[in-house]
This record gives sequence, structure tokens and C-alpha cells, in this order.
Amino acid sequence: MTVVDASRTILHADLDAFYAAVEAREDPRLLGRPVVVGADPRGGAGRGVVAAANYAARVFGIHSAMPISQAWRRCPQAVYLRPRMRLYADVSRRFMAILGRFTDLVEPLSVDEAFLDVTGSRALFGDGAAIARRIKDAVRDGEGIAVSIGVAPTKFLAKIASDLRKPDALVVVPADGVAAFLAELPVQRLWGAGPRALARFERLGVATIGAVGRLPLAALVEAFGESLGAHFHALAQGRDPRPVSPGQRRKSIGRESTFDRDEPDRAVVARTLLSLVEDVTRRLRRAGVLGDVVHLKLRTSDFTTVSRQMALTVPADTSDVIWPVARALLTKADGSRQAIRLVGVSVSVAEAEPQLALFETAATQRSRRVARAVDDLVTRFGDGVVRRGGSGDA
Repeated sequence: MTVVDASRTILHADLDAFYAAVEAREDPRLLGRPVVVGADPRGGAGRGVVAAANYAARVFGIHSAMPISQAWRRCPQAVYLRPRMRLYADVSRRFMAILGRFTDLVEPLSVDEAFLDVTGSRALFGDGAAIARRIKDAVRDGEGIAVSIGVAPTKFLAKIASDLRKPDALVVVPADGVAAFLAELPVQRLWGAGPRALARFERLGVATIGAVGRLPLAALVEAFGESLGAHFHALAQGRDPRPVSPGQRRKSIGRESTFDRDEPDRAVVARTLLSLVEDVTRRLRRAGVLGDVVHLKLRTSDFTTVSRQMALTVPADTSDVIWPVARALLTKADGSRQAIRLVGVSVSVAEAEPQLALFETAATQRSRRVARAVDDLVTRFGDGVVRRGGSGDA
């Protein structure tokens, strides 16, 4: 028997085909047409990957993380656009602000989705469905895009519900209807059910979450081990006690770039990496956080991917500190001398920020002041208004 805590009301809000929806809002001529955000495919020869595809493009089997060249082969008549991350970030901030009107308990998962605990907001705004409708109206009126929302007693159920009837969905899972809701859902929807787990479920003869829920806990523990078996058993019963955690921060901030052609010139690779570092450090400062570990990713023309990382002596948010480390990692990673297909950098966000004044030298303090001044110029006049001198050497 499925017993679920009926006292909580959790929402999962997910903007539909976010990047593509924003682009269609900006250019109404795109409405109704397949739109792929990632890069210009250049007649099918583009080197990027799909960042977002609207529902008209998904009909052709196009999805996120697909190579742009493959997307073009499936739908050459689609509109292909390069991402405009600053525009999407601005919309995301306003979206999160709308969610914050209804509760302080908002847990962002990415730029376009978040959990909300509206248990304490029901007396003011109505039940979960009423709050969801108000959010949908506010997002449509304020941003001109649609949001799908799942309403349920737990995070797991709300996340599944928001995804079931996209786009522009509103799906409510009442506490007394959890068993019926889960009964026929495919087992693939269980969090943590990867290919190996699915193969084991197949050997157990179960294909739906309802069937998993009817298995004894002991059978799941025997098949998956104590931790994962108990996890699947709880989810299949509709139990998920995890709270909505508004204090969670992004674990890392990163950027990567795929070259239009495999790039043999190491100076070009280094300049590209520097540009990525400057963007990442700008985002660190904008988020008010520091990085403590620098990660470098390098992919060569034969699709070999090499990763290297190095911890910073003191957490930082400026290129003056992070660029020399990234450059050293590039030298370590670049052993094959093949042409480079992709370069990327990310910085892990420090869990706890130290008292900077105890560690910073006068030069470091000066560097941070200069960086913030440059941030102000970039905000006012756009990227490229200020360029670092002497950045071409690797």
C-alpha cells in the first residue's frame, strides 16, 4: 500500500524549450517553425551541439546535446541560431523572481527549472493547482513564454508530473492518487534507473513503476544492493522526503567552445581558452562566489577527450589568478599535438568563502577592483569593449 505524506505541496516548474521559446518571442517570424539553438550548421558542417530545440523541431528527432550536423541532416529546413546566453540569463533571473513571489522556498535546478515548496503559501494563494496557474499566468504575461508545472506531495512526483503533458502542462498528483499515477509509468522514469538498472529490472520481469512498487524490499536490495534497492523501493511507493533546499548553490561554472574546423594553431586555442576564462570569472563575480578548483577539457580531432584539474591556493574569481592555472593545464593536457576540436574550462565553486582580507595581497585587491570595473563596462557596452593585452601566448 502506498502511503504518502499529504501535508506538503511541492511544485516543479520547467520553462518549455527555454532558449528556443525566448528566440521565438524575440522574433515572431519563428512561431510555428522548427527552431534549433546551438549554432549555424553551415550547410550541415556545423561543429556545435544542440542547446535547445522547440517542439516543432523535436518532431524530427532533434534533441539537446545532439551534434548540430546530425540535427541538420534530420531537418535542414529548421532555423538554426547561435545561443544568446546573456539574454537567456536575464529571462531566467526574472523567472526565478516570479517564483519567489509565491514562496521563499525555491530551489533552482538550472536556468529554466526549479522546485518550490508552497505548503506555507496555500492560505494566502490557494491550493497547489491555484498557485501553479498564477505562476503560469505571470510567466506568460511577463515573459511571453510557457512553463509546465507539476504539483505533488514530493519532489520526485512533481518532477515527473511537469514532464508528462508538455508543453504548457499543469499536472496535479493528489496524495490519494499517487499509486494510480505511478502504476503504468515506465520504469525508466525512476531517478537513478540507468542502463544497468533497466537491464536488472528486465530480468526481474518489471516494466512499470507500479510493478516495482509491488516487489518486496528484499528483492530490490538483492538485485541492486542496500542503498539503491531501498531508493527504488521508496520512489516506487511515492515516498521522497527530500526538502526543497533554497540554499543550494551551483557546484561549478564553466564554458566550452567547439571550433568551426579542427584547430592546429595552439595560439588560437590559447586565446579561445582565455576568452572562456574571462567569461567564467565574470560569471563567478556576478554570482558572488569564488572558485577553488580549475578544470580543463580538451578534445582532439580524433575525438579523444582529455581532462585536467588543479586546485587554487586561495579561492578566487579573477582571470589574473585563474588564467595562469588554466594555461598550465592546457599545456599538460595537450600531449598529442593533434588539431583541437573543442576546449573548455570550468571552475568549482568553493563550498565556504574565506575571509578574503586575510589572504589577499594589495595586488590581488587591485586586480579584483579592476575586474569589477571591467564588468561594469561589459554590462553597459557589451562583450569586446575591453580586451586583455598580450593574451596570445600559450
